[in-house]
Amino acid sequence: MTVDGEVFEVSRPDDGPGSYHFAWLTGPNPQYGFGLRSHPPAPLGTADLEEAIRDFLSQVDPDTGFIE
Repeated sequence: MTVDGEVFEVSRPDDGPGSYHFAWLTGPNPQYGFGLRSHPPAPLGTADLEEAIRDFLSQVDPDTGFIE
């Protein structure tokens, strides 16, 4: 999934609906990303996934590539 020029691999682990893992493929740090679990557990739509990615990116320090 590409959001604001950044590419993420979005996967859904087998531990239930509403659970997602986002691997930041174009980020400066290999294997960096985040997880998300909706409550109540339910599949999320594309707009919700994009919003989660934008929220993550807004927290990343551009100098380090990590959330500080």
